[in-house]
Amino acid sequence: MYICILSMLYIVLALGLNIIPGFTGLLDLGFVGFYAIGAYTAGLLTLKCGAMGPPWDILSNYWVIIPLAALNGALWGILLGAPTLRLTGDYFAIVTFGFSELVVLVIVNEMWLTRGPMGLPGISSPGIDLTFLYPITRFFFENPIVYSFKGKVPFFYLILFMMIATIFIMNRLEDSRLGRAWFAIRDDEIAAECSGINIMRYKVIAFAISASFGAIGGSFFARWFGFISPVSFKFWESILILCMVVLGGMGSIPGVILGATVLVSLSELLRQVLEPWPDLVQARYALFGIILILMMRFLPAGLIPLSRVKRVMSTKDESILQTMNESFFSVSTDSKKLSKDR
Repeated sequence: MYICILSMLYIVLALGLNIIPGFTGLLDLGFVGFYAIGAYTAGLLTLKCGAMGPPWDILSNYWVIIPLAALNGALWGILLGAPTLRLTGDYFAIVTFGFSELVVLVIVNEMWLTRGPMGLPGISSPGIDLTFLYPITRFFFENPIVYSFKGKVPFFYLILFMMIATIFIMNRLEDSRLGRAWFAIRDDEIAAECSGINIMRYKVIAFAISASFGAIGGSFFARWFGFISPVSFKFWESILILCMVVLGGMGSIPGVILGATVLVSLSELLRQVLEPWPDLVQARYALFGIILILMMRFLPAGLIPLSRVKRVMSTKDESILQTMNESFFSVSTDSKKLSKDR
C-alpha cells in the first residue's frame, strides 16, 4: 500500500514536470522548489490557521488548501518564469537549480515561521466535514457527518483520484491548442515564433501549470506524513523526478507513468533488500545511475517514447528520413535568415 501511494504521488509530480522538458523542451532542475512550497503552504495553513479558530480555521481545511497550494505554486512559477524564460539550455537549468536551493535556504533560516531544520510536526490528516449541512442531514443522521482520514486506505483513494485527474488534464492539454503550441516551441522555437506563437506567454503558462502540480503534490505529502522538514526537499528529489520523465520518455504521458512506477518500485525494493547493510543503502543511487546510462545507450527515447518520435526512430524508409532532414534543414536555414534579418 505504501509503495502504491508513493508511486502515484510521484506520477503526479512527474507528469507535472513533464510539461517543461517534455512539452516545451526546457530543462528544469528546480521542480522540488515548488514541491516544497506546496508542502509548507499546506503545513503552515493547517497549523497556524487551525489554531486561530473561526473564521480563519476554514483555511486549515485540506479541500481549501489544495487550490490555495496550486495557486501559490503557480504564482511562484510565474514570478520565476517571467524574467528567466528568455534564457535557454544550461543557463535556464542553472537558474531553476538556484531557485530550488533558495527555497530550501529560506525554509532553513526563517525559523520564526518554518521552525528551520526542526521541521513542522503535527500536521493533521485531512477529513470530510459536512457539519454545515447538518440542518439538512439531521433528518437522516443523528449527528453531523465528520470523517477523518485514518490509516493508509483513505490516502490511497485520495492520491488515486489526484492521479486520474492529473492524467485526464495532461491528455486534454496535449491535444489542445496550448499543447500543440508547446510542442511547436520544443521542436523549433524560431519557427514557432514566425508562425505567430507568443513564445514567452506560452512558456510562462507552462511553467505556472507545472509548478501548480508540484505544489499540489507537496500539499498531499505534508498531510500524508504529518511532518515536513527541509531534508525532504533536497536537490536529489528534482533529479529523481527528472529521471522518471527521461526514463519513461519525455513528452509521453504513458511513458512518464511507467518511468515513475519503475523507479519508485526499484528504489523501495533496493532499500528493503539492502536494509541489513546500512552502508550499502546509499549505493542504490549508483545502481540508478547505471540503469539510466544503459537506458540512454540502448533506449534514448525512453521506455514508451512519443508516437511521432517512435515513428521517426523506427522507420527504415530512407526517403522519408531524407525528406524529413531536408524539411528540417530548410526550416533551420529560414530561421537563421530571419535571425540575421533582425
